[in-house]
Parts: sequence; structure tokens; C-alpha cells
Amino acid sequence: MRVERVPFRLITAATAAVLLAACGQKQSAPPQQTPEVGIVTVQPSAVPVTTELPGRTNAFLVAQVRARVDGIVLRREFTEGSQVKVGQRLYKIDPAPYIAALNSAKATLANAEATLKSTTAQANRFKVLVAANAVSKQDYDNAVASEGVAAANVQSGKAAVDTAQINLGYTDVVSPITGQVGISQVTPGAYVQASAATLMSTVQQLDPVYVDLTQSSLDGLKLRRDVQEGRLKTNGPDAAKVTLILEDGRAYSEPGKLQFSDVTVDQTTGSVTIRAIFPNPSRVLLPGMFVRARIEEGVNEKAFIVPQVGVTHDQKGQATALVVGADDKVELRPLVTSAAQGTNWIVEGGLNPGDRVIVQGTDKVRPGQPVKPVPAQLPAALASGAAASGAAAASGVQSAQGASGAQPAQAASAASGA
Repeated sequence: MRVERVPFRLITAATAAVLLAACGQKQSAPPQQTPEVGIVTVQPSAVPVTTELPGRTNAFLVAQVRARVDGIVLRREFTEGSQVKVGQRLYKIDPAPYIAALNSAKATLANAEATLKSTTAQANRFKVLVAANAVSKQDYDNAVASEGVAAANVQSGKAAVDTAQINLGYTDVVSPITGQVGISQVTPGAYVQASAATLMSTVQQLDPVYVDLTQSSLDGLKLRRDVQEGRLKTNGPDAAKVTLILEDGRAYSEPGKLQFSDVTVDQTTGSVTIRAIFPNPSRVLLPGMFVRARIEEGVNEKAFIVPQVGVTHDQKGQATALVVGADDKVELRPLVTSAAQGTNWIVEGGLNPGDRVIVQGTDKVRPGQPVKPVPAQLPAALASGAAASGAAAASGVQSAQGASGAQPAQAASAASGA
């Protein structure tokens, strides 16, 4: 078999041609494009600071109706669940033994009064006779002492009559307050005892009602510090507005106000009790209901409103956002968020006025990468959620193009999307 040799100059020429073709393909590849991201420009705005706390309702006044004398219940004179007035009779206890006791006390008092008259007359006669030495001084002293004993017996008799009258009055069991009476704990024919303080029923005043809320001592400390440092403005605890969320998720129609905050921290739970008061003319609120109260504690005038789509959390739970810097490069910013407001986050730290936060295209960029910022076009659902969060959210978040003098329609779209 014959092998022909290829000249070296032909191999060199072919290799050079291949290398030149490869270089030409590499040079003809299109350059990598700068990714485009949607941004919003944030500005500080006044945001109401609200706290949502759990709690339970309590009656404004609660009076337990208990037996104050022993006896048989003759009748009940109210309808369970009805409104009763103060002093209205609820039960009648058999008064016969107490009528007899009152008559006996009156008889004892009459006997004491008669004895007092006799001893007083005798003491007056002995006073004249002892001056004429007709009776001894000892007899006169005895007469005066007998008069004093009789006078004391009269006072004791009057006290016994008063006690008997009071016990007789206790046979009429009356309501101590005006309110709604509950279930009757006894029926006619039942025997009640004063020594056992037999519970007969309960009367509660339900208009207005108290709502006892629980707040952690840490949240209370943060609130006081914000007020002292001037980050929050408040008109005082008495003027704070409170709204109530019922068990079914609906808002209670009547606004309330704070009464006081307990000064003692519960050592087992680390919380304090805050009491609010609400009008309850329609008896919607009943004692023992679980509710949630939203308290407007003040206004934060240095907060930023950032759409939730532009905020993420790292593995430690720290809120972060991607911001376009002055050189159009991406920066990773840790944020301090306080609460959600509609479809936005209230940011208290980590941002500066005029920062451009990336809300679209965050998945295709990384910190340090150059980007092309454009006004964000958020979905209609997010836009409507941001609009519902209030005028503060709309004024606090603007698009970068709107802030720099872009077309009005695009700026309005970016602001409403925030």
C-alpha cells in the first residue's frame, strides 16, 4: 500500500484557515445585553403606626345576686335574659321567721323602755330624798345605776329592731345594678343560706363594655422609645383610636378609646394588660368574646412604603431588597420592616429618600451587576391592593421615571402599582 505525503506548506495553510474562521465567528458574536429591571422610587411619607392585639370582652359592671338570709325561695319575679333596674325585686324569700323576729325585738324594746321610765322616776325621787337624808347615799347610787342599765337596754332593743328589719328586708332579693340578668341559679322552693352566700343569679351591664387586651412588654418598650426619640407623634393614650375586629373577621361599627395600661408586667407571660372601652347599644359584644383590637398609636413621618414583591427574606429571616445605585449597579440592602399595609411593606430602616427599589426582574440580576432601570408596570391586583392601603402609600412610592419627569401616565401607573 502506498502512502502519499502531503506537503508541510499545505498543512500549515489549512490550519491557519481553520483558526481564522474560528476567530471570525468569535468576533461576530453579539455582545451581552444589560438586563432591564422594573423599579419604583421611594420617598418618606407619614404612615399611621397601628398595633393589633388580642383580647376578650368584659362587662362594664358585674353584680352577683346572692342570698343574705336563710330561707325558702317563694317565687322568682323576673324573666331570664331581660333588662332589670337597680332596686327591682328578683326573688322573694319566705319572710315569716323574720317577721316574728322583728315583732319579738319590738316587744323587747317596749319592755326596756318601760323599765327605763320606772328606774328614771325612782332615781329622780331618790335624788330629792338623799338631799334630806331620807334615804341613804347607797340607795340613790343604786337607783341611778338601774336607770343607766335600763337606758342601755333600750339602745340594745332598738339595735335588735333595726337588725330584724334589715333581715326582713333581705327577704326581698333586689338587683344591685341596672343591667341584663342571666340564668337563675335557684328555683322556687329552694333553700338558700346566708352563711354559704348562695348564688342566685348575675346581673351585668353591657353598655358600654370593656375589652382587655394583651401586649408584650417589648412592644410597649419600643413604642415608648419611639415617642421619646421623636419618630412617633401621639396625642396621648386617652385620644388613641381603637377599632375592633370580631370573631367572624368583620369590623365592629362603634369606635372605642383606651382607658389605661397596667403598670405591672406579668412575670409568667411577659405581657401587660391594656383596657379599652366600647359603646355597645345593640348588645353585639357579649362578655367573654375573643376579639382583636387595632390601636392607632401615632404617626411615623419617616417611613417608606415598598411593594411586597420587591422585598425578600434571607435564611435568617432578615428582610432585604435589591436597589439600583447611582452607577446603575445592583445593591443588596437589609431592611427594617414594621408591618404590612395592604400589598406593601412599611420600611423603617435600610432605605434613603430617592432610592430605586427593584420590584420586577429580581430573579435575573445579582448584586454588583449593571442593569437598565425602567418604571415598574405592576399587575392590576397589586396595583389595586396598593391603592386600598391609603393615600400615604400612593404618595410615598413613585416610579423612577415619574420622579425624574417621565410621562404622566407611566408615573401614575408606577405609583398606583406601589
